Amino acid sequence: MHKPANTQVPINEVIANRWSGRAYDASLSVSHAQTIALLEAARWAPSCFGDQPWRFIVWNKNVNVKAWQQAFDCLAASNQTWVKDAPILLLVCADSLFNHNQQPNRWAQYDTGAAAENVCLQASSMGLMAHQMGGFNTDSARHTFAIPAQFTPMAMLSIGYAADIASLDGELLARETAARARRPLNELCFAGSWGNAID
Repeated sequence: MHKPANTQVPINEVIANRWSGRAYDASLSVSHAQTIALLEAARWAPSCFGDQPWRFIVWNKNVNVKAWQQAFDCLAASNQTWVKDAPILLLVCADSLFNHNQQPNRWAQYDTGAAAENVCLQASSMGLMAHQMGGFNTDSARHTFAIPAQFTPMAMLSIGYAADIASLDGELLARETAARARRPLNELCFAGSWGNAID
């Protein structure tokens, strides 16, 4: 399903075509080389002091179904209904401390978000679909996968090939077919001072 962003002026096609769909094709796998490409895209995201505070745990259903299932079990039930067919799950974590001096890094989560978006854009450029989720049990993920206390689990991503939306029904189908929408630029972006809407 092709749902490009409706923008005020043209933007890069990879960005415009990035879409968080919910229908995954269970018959198509994501290769190791493709997975490495996604992670390389994250590795080259910008970060404060070049610290790269992000850490990713990757689970490939076609390589280790038991570990994938453990990650899947951390998801909220509402996400599990459609994530079940995604071959790749990925947990994004942010280091709370700078690597070079072990002092608190207040930019870590911002930088980690940039790395996660690079994954999504790389996925889109490769014909894959990535969907970021906040709906997961962080305590369960931390315990199951031995995540150190200084790292904050931020989001789970599902990655795979899009399937025909006919594989969805009910509310999921309605959400999938709904028009994409964003708040207008003049509510989000200001010119010169807060609240002065940009033209």
